Amino acid sequence: MSRRALVKGVSAGAAGGVIPQIASGADVAGGTTQAITYTGPTTLSLCDASQLIRQKKISPVELTQACLARIEALNPTLNAFITITAESALAAARSAEAQIARGGWKGPLHGIPIAVKDLLDTAGVRTTAASALFKDRVPAEDAEVVRRLRAAGAVLLGKLNMHELAFGGSSAISYFGAVRNPWDVAYSPGGSSGGSAAAVAGGLCYAALGSDTGGSIREPAAYCGIVGLKATYGRISTSGAIPLSWSLDHIGPMTRTVSDAALVLQVIAGYDAEDPGSLDLPVPEYVTDIGASTSELRLGILRDYFYEKLHPDIEAAMQNALSVLDSLTRSLHDVAPLATDGTYASVMNPYVAILSAEAYEFHKDSIATSPELYQPLSSDCAPART
Repeated sequence: MSRRALVKGVSAGAAGGVIPQIASGADVAGGTTQAITYTGPTTLSLCDASQLIRQKKISPVELTQACLARIEALNPTLNAFITITAESALAAARSAEAQIARGGWKGPLHGIPIAVKDLLDTAGVRTTAASALFKDRVPAEDAEVVRRLRAAGAVLLGKLNMHELAFGGSSAISYFGAVRNPWDVAYSPGGSSGGSAAAVAGGLCYAALGSDTGGSIREPAAYCGIVGLKATYGRISTSGAIPLSWSLDHIGPMTRTVSDAALVLQVIAGYDAEDPGSLDLPVPEYVTDIGASTSELRLGILRDYFYEKLHPDIEAAMQNALSVLDSLTRSLHDVAPLATDGTYASVMNPYVAILSAEAYEFHKDSIATSPELYQPLSSDCAPART
């Protein structure tokens, strides 16, 4: 299988309309949800929806209305959204429709309904990081990535639920209640960007932004069967994001196809003088480069401790994926983690030390004065609050 064929196959799978269809009020405890064929406009990939908009075969208003209808039907079960900005989304969709009708198409995200993780500032819309600490916080300015989405003409549907303060991997601990996995609501969507993953996988939006400090994009993307990208540190601005650990935090796209991720990355990547960690380097042409040859790439595979006590089904899936990658690249080699003795502790201790110190520095005053505003780490899936 060629790389081009693989990407095409992934895109075709998403465009084919197989996304979870969840009845409103589904039995959370029973976990009876099954994926079925659904043929509405929310099954389109972002790429396909964008092409139809540009060809004026579908309207941004139609797409936004379809997403809002699906949110209304499924969010009570999934709890993927904390805040839904329906009125402003429809206004933005109508504006996009008018601009495109006048020949003012801005690019692939113009008129596309997107949502963002609720630790990214949105001017005039509360940004909570799923915590009582920030439950009434309304920023005056957009985060840089949100500003770039708006400038590209994206339609912002609202703010997505997450593991409280991005400090965890289940998205069960949130002031606004647990997020559910759209493929089976008895299961976790992963975290901390669980709402972003659930919304994209469930067809509530065409793309979402998440954040990743230690796996918070990649894990929920894997749990929900979508694409999640943690880009090179400094490639995407974190300015205007509530931090977990500013030395480790990343922002990135979460989509249903690789091509869709490239489209979103193209818009949000780039230098930001307000972000001390931002890279002042040219932004590649991701959409074009996605079709480049991979035949000379050499891949290093980390097996130490990652494969310890690995579930047989997961190991089999990994081996299948590696066999595909082997056919698309020059070679695969097992490698040890850099600057470690190959043990879990030697890899994790520096990471934990940095994260813990920076998270404490950000929260120390609030912890001292208002510890009751933090969810207990042992919290179960609490009912959602509004």
